[in-house]
Amino acid sequence: MIETIVFDVGETLTKDDRHWASWADWIGVPRHTLSALVGAAVIQGRDNTDALRLLRPDMDVDEARHAREVAGRGEHLGEADLYPDVRPALGRLRELGLRVIVAGNRTARAGELLRDLDLPADLVVTSEEWGVAKPAPEFYAHVLEVSRAAPHATVHVGDHPANDVFPAKAAGLRVAHIRRGPWGHWWADDPSVADAVDWRIDSLTQLPGLVDGLIEASARSGA
Repeated sequence: MIETIVFDVGETLTKDDRHWASWADWIGVPRHTLSALVGAAVIQGRDNTDALRLLRPDMDVDEARHAREVAGRGEHLGEADLYPDVRPALGRLRELGLRVIVAGNRTARAGELLRDLDLPADLVVTSEEWGVAKPAPEFYAHVLEVSRAAPHATVHVGDHPANDVFPAKAAGLRVAHIRRGPWGHWWADDPSVADAVDWRIDSLTQLPGLVDGLIEASARSGA
């Protein structure tokens, strides 16, 4: 039985359009240029911040992020940055009695902004707040601590194979891979991803139905 659903943030719950547009404006390049390089990083299986380093090889991304905050051009997350299926899906999952957690590779500031959105979630936390980022096994050890459920009763939902699918599976969690954003679309039909995941979804609104199906199957097997 599923007891807890854990959600990635970027391109699972939130659209990254404004995030990359703001970085392009900050370093003074056309937005489509940075977007194209993010796509190239995706195809090569590289970290998305490599797109920034391709344009500014000497950039310290953490220092640049701090400089943006000081200049009043730091991170922003609002209702418009959420995918439209987020609130209905998370709300329905909680109605089904599941514990809903949001945990992604984001800054502490992003954590504050996400909590300000008052999502229908039991916990919202980021990698910077935990002091460890995906795909480190320690990140998923934290996930299991806060899930309050066994690994097989915990589902991790994300778009990124290297950060979400493979390490979550290695930690014993069930995995739902969402075809969303550049990573989700590019890697959706990769055989290694298809073999690793329990479910492939196109929308978060599919999750309540999957959970309902598992509940019904469990009830039939126990009858």
